[in-house]
Amino acid sequence: MSAQLPLPAPPLPGAGEHWALFLDVDGTLLDFAQRPDQVFVDTRLRDLLDDLFGTLDGALALVSARSLDDLDDLFGHPPWAMAGLHGLELRGADGSYRGVHIGAARRSLVREFAATVAAGLPGVLVEDKGMAVALHCRAAPEHFQALRASVEALLPNLAGYDMQLGSMLIELRPQGMDKGSAIAHLLAHWPFHGRLPVYVGDDLTDEHGFATVNLERGLSVRVGGRGPSVAHYALPEPASTRAWLVRVLLALKHGALSRADYSRGHA
Repeated sequence: MSAQLPLPAPPLPGAGEHWALFLDVDGTLLDFAQRPDQVFVDTRLRDLLDDLFGTLDGALALVSARSLDDLDDLFGHPPWAMAGLHGLELRGADGSYRGVHIGAARRSLVREFAATVAAGLPGVLVEDKGMAVALHCRAAPEHFQALRASVEALLPNLAGYDMQLGSMLIELRPQGMDKGSAIAHLLAHWPFHGRLPVYVGDDLTDEHGFATVNLERGLSVRVGGRGPSVAHYALPEPASTRAWLVRVLLALKHGALSRADYSRGHA
């Protein structure tokens, strides 16, 4: 495959555009940490997302590999729609919940499998997400290829589970769901339906989301330098994502004010 040309920066909302904003969390809104429990959400980011949520009439959602419980803890139980565990858990804007049931015995087997693999690779961290388990290699990147080989060798013993590669991690998750499917589900319902979908993500797991919004003629935005990607736009790092979202908010508010002024002048 030929090298991908540098992607342009994403645009801002145009006049009359009604966006539906879908945001990945780690590596997109938040900088990575060696352990997933070491990240934090500051007040400025929470306030920014709250403001975007109101300005978009509720059409904002987080789409993350984290569980809904984890997202609630990080963001203070927000009112936004959220897809957790790549869409295995999904809470709509109206508070409705959709989830996949995995039996306790199956979850226990996956945890034991992950623990066995990690025990032979110092520095690899096991994160229990309930229905899914992640093996993090950020503190020991030299073990990533060995980790992948170990998981691939034992995966046939875990019927019904897939291996998902990520940024210095491998996740074992139930088959049949990805971020693109979660976005498609949200787009079929209020308040996302009929809006221009915009998805921002950084990892291999976000490619399904990019593909979904591309099919809807939306905006797909990759964060970071990973490639190749089906995304049409790029931002260099999470700090750039946050700065761009501030500009998006200002553009949305300016457009709303302009429409209000026009309406008053033609009443």
